[in-house]
Amino acid sequence: MQPSILIADDHPLVLKGLQDFLTEKNYNIVAAETDGKQALNSIVKHNPDIAILDIRMPLMTGLEIASACKKNDLKTKIILITFEKDESLYHKAKSLNVNGYILKEFALVEIENCIKAVNENNTYFSEQLVEHLSAGEEPKIIGILTPAEKKVLHYIAKNKTAKEIGDILFVSSRTIEKHKSHIIRKANLESKHNSLVLFAKELEAFLSDSK
Repeated sequence: MQPSILIADDHPLVLKGLQDFLTEKNYNIVAAETDGKQALNSIVKHNPDIAILDIRMPLMTGLEIASACKKNDLKTKIILITFEKDESLYHKAKSLNVNGYILKEFALVEIENCIKAVNENNTYFSEQLVEHLSAGEEPKIIGILTPAEKKVLHYIAKNKTAKEIGDILFVSSRTIEKHKSHIIRKANLESKHNSLVLFAKELEAFLSDSK
């Protein structure tokens, strides 16, 4: 029998993608929420076997929901999904005894194995994340980027638009677009809509000093 599952993510495309994928695989999706508070309310209401939660959501984060479930002795098993390869978030999740932790960029590849492991009372942590944290070395691309490009990449990882970044750095949005083009060329990225955003989020931990 398939476990009952709740999904929560404030990115509509990620939420719909996960929901459609798991529904197609005949999983029992009891609710899909877009903010943390509603997600916790739905966990209390539906008591799902598993909750798949984005770490960063409005009103309550996935970590805060995990903490609340632990505090209130709720039996729902928690799987966290995130773009961020952040060591402090990872250790916080481990301290809350979450059952699974996977990266969004590999979610559709890993989610079934993660659900299976968690449903069998095992834990599942993204292999790519664990390898990344154990390596801890600064990617070579960081050394190739100019200080301005690193600043732009830092704010792209924070989901800022070219205009917003320009306002922060006191330059025109056209200048920001030029920096973005240079980053894409240097990193040899595909010209897909979200490739630069995903790239920025992958490097975010190495860009914290670029503000």
